[in-house]
Amino acid sequence: MRFKKSFKIALNIILHSRLRSWLTIIGIVIGIGAIVAIISVGQGAEKSLERNLNALSADIITVTPDVFRASGPGAGFRQASEFQASRSSSEAKNLTVRDATFLKSVPNVEYVMGTISGNAEATYLGKTARVSVQGVDTGVWKDIVSTELESGRYLNKGELGVIVVGSRIQSSVFTDLQVNRQINIEGKSFRVVGVLKQSGTDDSRVFMPIENALTVLEDKDEKNFDAITVKIRDISLSDETATQIESKLMLSHGILQESKKDFTVTSLKSIQERVSSALSSMSLFLSSIAAISLVVGSIGIMNTMFTSVLEKTKEIGVLKAIGATNRDILAIFLMNAGIIGLIGGIFGVVLGVVSSSFIVQMIGMDESVGRFRLSSAYVDPKMVLGVFAISILVGLLAGAIPAYRASKLKPVDALRYE
Repeated sequence: MRFKKSFKIALNIILHSRLRSWLTIIGIVIGIGAIVAIISVGQGAEKSLERNLNALSADIITVTPDVFRASGPGAGFRQASEFQASRSSSEAKNLTVRDATFLKSVPNVEYVMGTISGNAEATYLGKTARVSVQGVDTGVWKDIVSTELESGRYLNKGELGVIVVGSRIQSSVFTDLQVNRQINIEGKSFRVVGVLKQSGTDDSRVFMPIENALTVLEDKDEKNFDAITVKIRDISLSDETATQIESKLMLSHGILQESKKDFTVTSLKSIQERVSSALSSMSLFLSSIAAISLVVGSIGIMNTMFTSVLEKTKEIGVLKAIGATNRDILAIFLMNAGIIGLIGGIFGVVLGVVSSSFIVQMIGMDESVGRFRLSSAYVDPKMVLGVFAISILVGLLAGAIPAYRASKLKPVDALRYE
């Protein structure tokens, strides 16, 4: 029997039992749609995360004070409380000018900058608001900062009484703030020389020379930093450089045991790798759960196929009586199952793409407030082709046993069947 004839018979079987066939197809559609939506949202999250971290620059390593490691039952809560207490005390300041000098000798380190930060009261045209202030070394800040300028310029080495503001300060806090305008921070006047573009990280900050920050922020001194920012030359050596930085600081602080470290070294590259790995694992886990729908759908196909074999028993007998072989009957019913899988795959992919877009709109976060934003789902063409293949394969596997049984029917027994 020719392929075209077999295909036509298989299609007619579906058309003559539309309700049962479509109920079976819906099971496949739900399973495929769930898998496509989960994978698309997961891949979109990974790419959005990558874009956000790239905007922060993967060549930046940050050192912050105070780290406590949990050990034993209840230690996590206890040490978290100790961490909060230490952060609120002046004793938490343990990153010094000496530390920054030490780090300049680490191979692959290009720039080192100590920073202090805190909140201060700012006033502009009669409006007062609390803003986040960061004091930076004007000699290297413009070489380290990754956010581009919307207008104006960066801070120049040696200048005082000037600031650069994040995009949100201009757009939401002080809406009329422009370059070369004066703003009052903690009773001191500063001139705005630059406005940063929206980046999601520096949008709500005011950057000023560290000498000025010492005068507007309480409990700060020129010998201690709230953080040390390190820019490296070769990103591929990020992990090795972070390890060397830890070793240098442990030596500088006279610490012999890693468990007693009083600082944390954070590499944006390592954060990206860890979060991407976590997202991939979560997507795999959720996809495995969604695959249960495919199992249910395959059972539906098998049930439909068994019913079709029973309904078409006499027709099978007629086909065999006029010369159809076991192989022809097997092909007809396998095609029937494959068509069901294919139709389910097509509608499932459409459902998955639409659902993933809806999910993104539901859980996406506004980038303008400086938080991570899931901008869109990512539908990989290779993934779509793979899903189609899985859908057809599920149909063929589910229909294999009923098709085999149909092919083994004897013509005489089939013609006698009532």
